[in-house]
Amino acid sequence: MAMPSPSYTVTLRVSVPAHPRATQHLVEAVADAGGLVTGIDTVESLEKHLIVSVTCDCVNTAHVQEVRGNIEMMVGTVVEEVSDATMQAHIDGKISVELKNPLRTRQDLARVYTPGVARVCKAIHKNTAEARRLTVKGNAVAVVTDGTAVLGLGDIGPEAALPVMEGKAALFKRFGDVDAWPVCLDTKDTEEIISIVKAIAPVYGGINLEDISAPRCFEIEERLREELDIPVFHDDQHGTAIVTLSALINALKLVGKRIEDARIVVSGVGAAGSAIIRLLMLHGATDVIGCGRNGALGPFREETNPHRNWLAQNTNPRGFQGSLKEALAGADVLIGVSSGNILTGDDIATMADDAIVFAMANPTPEVDPIAAGRHAAIVATGRSDFPNQINNVLVFPGLFRGMLDAGASKIDDEMLRQAAIAVADVVSDEERNANYIIPGVFDPRVVDKVADAVIRYVTGKEPRHKKKSKRDKASNAK
Repeated sequence: MAMPSPSYTVTLRVSVPAHPRATQHLVEAVADAGGLVTGIDTVESLEKHLIVSVTCDCVNTAHVQEVRGNIEMMVGTVVEEVSDATMQAHIDGKISVELKNPLRTRQDLARVYTPGVARVCKAIHKNTAEARRLTVKGNAVAVVTDGTAVLGLGDIGPEAALPVMEGKAALFKRFGDVDAWPVCLDTKDTEEIISIVKAIAPVYGGINLEDISAPRCFEIEERLREELDIPVFHDDQHGTAIVTLSALINALKLVGKRIEDARIVVSGVGAAGSAIIRLLMLHGATDVIGCGRNGALGPFREETNPHRNWLAQNTNPRGFQGSLKEALAGADVLIGVSSGNILTGDDIATMADDAIVFAMANPTPEVDPIAAGRHAAIVATGRSDFPNQINNVLVFPGLFRGMLDAGASKIDDEMLRQAAIAVADVVSDEERNANYIIPGVFDPRVVDKVADAVIRYVTGKEPRHKKKSKRDKASNAK
């Protein structure tokens, strides 16, 4: 059964008959229903009743109702109100615009707006590159989606995707001090999306594509990279690939294997799986098998999708034909970016000694992590309630911080590889162990490591840390 989570924290306002053990009985009622009490306060004490506020973590919406029902089974008890902490956190949105300079006097107004702003406009008109220095462009990223592949929810539309894009923008600011803004488009037309992004590009120093369904996401990214003079990054593909390679670098060190010798099986050959395989191969992997719903891809058959066909013709050098489970026999590494509960511990037992398992499907991994851990030397997931969380937030804030600081106009695969190495290097030889192959998302070292690696790659020079104080401020924010 799934465990209670802070994503389903609720506060119940309860009227309960006055009794010396009233609050104890409330805690027991919540616990009996499987809830985890994190706080309890008496709000008001009346002659015959107490008003008590109970805060607890639940599993899902149905579980919240189960907890409520269990409380109301107590004689004379009424649940007056249920507040959902996650919903409360989203009221009026999660991000806002703030002024960098005071606007209190006529002199301030004359500098920030007319007539002073005209001189700035003329300077940019004379040299458009000055927009990076004299406007928000130098620190701004558009988080662009059409709402067709949102988390595990699928095609839910641009309005419903907005909370996720707001959240992404909040992560950009918190971890990289990057000013990101959600751009949710009410169109699924590839050409229209490309046209719109090109039209709004003058405002931004980078484009982060997010939650756009495959295979359209491939063409959109490729075209925008070709036609824009700012970096375009599809996080679902390349963010996942970078953090996966980072974790694998350290995992292989821990078990004493080389990527060049490792037999690697990737479950899922969509946007993320395709990008992972390409980046692993750039880093030296030679024996990679990608598995889709119909089993292993390989040179033995043509695929109609050009991206899948590239994988088929450039991977699986042994020409293996068979299912995912069959491909695992003797494999050193399993990387899952597919569906939950498609494998068992017995399947992992067929892998090579000191096997590495990255089961990253969310919220339910491809194989139960505990079952996998009985047979594999190292297990990682995309979840925060298990060790070794493979999370894109380790990558994109520092990557864009570095590209913006370096004034990058393009992004390429070698830049992604350098970012992956930088994340891996955060974990020292002394720190590395089976439960710690990748840093935590709140590790303050990560953003600077990644940003510096990107700046070094783009400029060929050591970083000057012109935004260092901002990065430190973002990293230390509570």
